Amino acid sequence: MTGAETATGVASGARGSVERVGALVSRYYFLLRGSWPRMLELAYWPVVQMVMWGFMTVFLATKTSYVAHAFGVLISAVMLWDALFRSQISVSLSFMEEMWSRNLGQLFMSPLRPAEMMAGLLTISALRTLIGVIPATLLAIVFFDYSIYEGLGIPLVGFFAALLVMGWAIGLAVAGLVLRFGLGAESLAWVSVFALAPVSGIWYPISILPGWLQPVSLMLPSAHVFEGMRSILIDAEFQPASMAAAFGLDAIYLALGAACFRHCFELARRDGQLLQSGE
Repeated sequence: MTGAETATGVASGARGSVERVGALVSRYYFLLRGSWPRMLELAYWPVVQMVMWGFMTVFLATKTSYVAHAFGVLISAVMLWDALFRSQISVSLSFMEEMWSRNLGQLFMSPLRPAEMMAGLLTISALRTLIGVIPATLLAIVFFDYSIYEGLGIPLVGFFAALLVMGWAIGLAVAGLVLRFGLGAESLAWVSVFALAPVSGIWYPISILPGWLQPVSLMLPSAHVFEGMRSILIDAEFQPASMAAAFGLDAIYLALGAACFRHCFELARRDGQLLQSGE
């Protein structure tokens, strides 16, 4: 083989390699362009972190006395927030596991009804949330000498239940959307609940938010839970109105989440998607 032929072969191989890489990049580009949840996720996490910690910085800059209570408040907020997140993600992932294994068609060939499916998802979500959260609360006692049970007392049961139900509502809605739009939307399982974090008042009171955003925040059960939590830990005052508002909103959102799941299920069954879902 002459030097010219060798050079030609190398050039041809390099060109072919570039073309294959380009084809692969094109594939990923079209996957990204064809899925709005994937597009949203690119900018989602930086924006949420910036907004949430920006509000926290503004609050701490004006309320230095808060630091005296900050440890117990922040530890309690972390554990209650985790209860909300685990409740939601347990519903979503339990449902998506059925999709990944292509098991939905087999399940609904049985006498199983959508309402029974939802009941099963909510039950396992409660169990998984308890398994995840209780050890964390006990470790907080061991490592930090702080007990959320002593800090919040009996209202802790109500706060936990309110966040659990809110997580159920979001999880059912996410499960329905994934069923309707396919596994390209599965990232909603992770991004949905975190989208509410900046306006839930987890680390700071609702009053620190811009005035136009506060009514939006007060439409969330989580905002009332965390406001009630701070009232107990900082002012030693329990606010029954916050608890009642949280459960009232929970009832609305759970009904909407269940309706969303049922509607998406009916559309999927009509279009034959129950048998087509999977990895």
